[in-house]
Amino acid sequence: MPLKADTITKDYVKDAGVFADIFNYYIYGGRQVILPEQLTERDSTKIALPYGSDGALVPVQKFRDVQRLYAAMTDGKMEYVLYGAENQTEIHYAMAVKNNLYDALEYAGQVEEAGRSHRKEMKRRKEQEEASDGELRKMPRTGEFLSGFWADDKLIPSITVTIYFGSEEWDGPLSLFDMMDVSDPDVLACMDNYHVRLIAPAQMSDEEIMKFQSSLREVMLFIKYSKDRENLSRILEANEQRFREVERRAADVIEAITNSGIKYDESEEVVNVCQAIREMRKESERDGELKKARETAGKLHEMGLDTEKIAQAVGYAVETVKGWLGLDA
Repeated sequence: MPLKADTITKDYVKDAGVFADIFNYYIYGGRQVILPEQLTERDSTKIALPYGSDGALVPVQKFRDVQRLYAAMTDGKMEYVLYGAENQTEIHYAMAVKNNLYDALEYAGQVEEAGRSHRKEMKRRKEQEEASDGELRKMPRTGEFLSGFWADDKLIPSITVTIYFGSEEWDGPLSLFDMMDVSDPDVLACMDNYHVRLIAPAQMSDEEIMKFQSSLREVMLFIKYSKDRENLSRILEANEQRFREVERRAADVIEAITNSGIKYDESEEVVNVCQAIREMRKESERDGELKKARETAGKLHEMGLDTEKIAQAVGYAVETVKGWLGLDA
């Protein structure tokens, strides 16, 4: 049964180690600053705009359901959001708008959460009658009360990254300005741009890909050269030690994305990709030789050569050649 690329890739990047590796690469150039054990998954379905009638929350369900959100996690200091696409047909040409909207929704959600926390605390103080005269003077100002966000409150930064698993180059706009036909510098100076933070193997040097510390390194390298047999062989040989011990989930991603025909036991925790590729190529060569032998046998049969001589010429058993020629009976 063919592997479903969207399911395979989502499950893969939701691993805390791989997820942390992605953001450590993008933010810190590969330095291991974000620790997997500090990450907790965020429920993106709870993010909503808190500006409906009477202060009611307005969920943007269409935005979340239609787009390809892979995962959202936090370590308490930052929010990390990951979008993805598996092939050329899934490149989102409004990614800058989509990611910008998600960040805005995240910040709006934080403002709403701050207001909820403040209201809960004020209610607690009132009910328990714990507020002293000094504490009463610390009640929020009108602007703080209306916004729910107090002067000393701080937002947690939200960083959104898009990862593209295709072997082709990403040809979509990478900023809001790229989506506009505006060149007037005075107009642009009045606007805020938004850049898509993109990870795409075809547009990365090998040196950049090597900054990944998890199995994502092997995934990105294989995808980048999946349509270039000579360079793929070079990459496999140069990184043979790591490619000999690729975790199965990473091997699943490689196969689901590249359709390379790599065969391995799904019960295995570790896959020797180098060996799998060698065996696949040997099998391909055998198939090619078999096809050539059958074609030769057919031509010799048409020329009137007897079956035994044909078998001797192509190097296969007489019974095998008879089967090819339909002479079993």
